[in-house]
Amino acid sequence: MPVRQLRLVVTPPTTTRPCIFYRDVLGFDERDAVQSPGGRVVLLDAGQAALELAEPSTAEDIDEVEVGRRVTGHIRVAFEVDDAHATTTALAAAGGQLLAAPRPTPFRSTNARRGGPAGLQLTLFQMD
Repeated sequence: MPVRQLRLVVTPPTTTRPCIFYRDVLGFDERDAVQSPGGRVVLLDAGQAALELAEPSTAEDIDEVEVGRRVTGHIRVAFEVDDAHATTTALAAAGGQLLAAPRPTPFRSTNARRGGPAGLQLTLFQMD
């Protein structure tokens, strides 16, 4: 049976800061939110999803291009945005750690790297 949806499930201490970061700053639509006795789950629509599999040497090359050194663990989340510079600035105001400012890449894109809530590393890319 074909997969119908890809979800990246992240477990932050609370959903407050990640909602500000992803929903309010990056503009993800809130699809659903469920409050249970044990906590809260928020489902944010991140647009089209893809599973990118990069061998370790290629992941190292991507880190070198985007950041100038190896910084990523085994998971990195990449978001295509309309304006990598403006989005990077907006995420800084929301508490995203700057790992690398937007820069042109050999991939025909402008990429930036940010640290996001719950320990995620984010690539913001704008197709050139």
